[in-house]
Amino acid sequence: MRRRQVLRVALGGGALALAGTGPASTTLRWQRRDLVGFGTVLSLQAAHADEEVLATALDAAVATLQRIEAQMSLFRDDSALSRLNRDGRLDAAPPELRELLAIALGIARHSDGAFDPTVQPLWLAFAHAQAQGRLPTAGEVAAARTLVDWRGLRLGQGEVRLARPGMGVTLDGIAQGYAADRVRGVLLAHGVRHALVDAGEYAMAGHDPAGGRWTLGIADPLDEHRLVARLFADGRCVATSGDDQTTFSADHRHHHILDPHTGWSPPEMAGVTVAAPTGALADALTKVFFIAGPARALAVAQGWNVDALWIAKSGRWSATPGLALASA
Repeated sequence: MRRRQVLRVALGGGALALAGTGPASTTLRWQRRDLVGFGTVLSLQAAHADEEVLATALDAAVATLQRIEAQMSLFRDDSALSRLNRDGRLDAAPPELRELLAIALGIARHSDGAFDPTVQPLWLAFAHAQAQGRLPTAGEVAAARTLVDWRGLRLGQGEVRLARPGMGVTLDGIAQGYAADRVRGVLLAHGVRHALVDAGEYAMAGHDPAGGRWTLGIADPLDEHRLVARLFADGRCVATSGDDQTTFSADHRHHHILDPHTGWSPPEMAGVTVAAPTGALADALTKVFFIAGPARALAVAQGWNVDALWIAKSGRWSATPGLALASA
């Protein structure tokens, strides 16, 4: 659960929800739920004047998170996604899984494959080599790459299938953002107007318990004791990725973000935070920014009409002007 601990205490690669500065509301009642999901610790904070309405809304939100995880988590052998990878096809796929796969394929198509949900064979090659105390060989990476191609993920009428034996899908780069979207939608449908959903990525509504804007501390992946900046929420979802979150080498050169075009981790980025209309898009685009590198990051932001902050491995960071930032 290292990544979630990183986010909670604002260590490298993540973001931490900070207290606001506005006046606290005296009519709202706040509740918090913590739960384990996607192999990590998730949390929900929400407010409503009626505590029973709030409790019902949070129960429904938790149930939504658990249902999505049951479909999409690779930490569970019985998940729908694990069964797809094992069998190569999934009949009567759950609607939410099919929806997210369609979103993932759309992002893959429009990013020219920079985001690719079929990179699981590459991940397995690195994980297998790590278990042996080494990195994969160039030949092992090349062999895994032959199984990576988003166009081989086929969605039919209720079914999902993979074009070739050995292919595999991971939604680790988008599922948590999608879960944040769905949970926020559940809370809003129950009349909850003030909430922070931390499903590994963030979706926010209304104001924080102090009556101010939700604020995220963007942590420095190069220094676990330092925040790069504070980000004030503007209604969009926020996702963050860092090269220190899951690593295959002590120097962070090899980590969990893998370029489908090369098979290796992109060499220039250390961290990326994206603000986008949906958590799924923000989550997926952090990987697209990593692969683009600092020199092309601004063009990526403009092309997708999102805002972002990116940190190069040199420690230098930049951000698009649409983010409301303050010094940490």
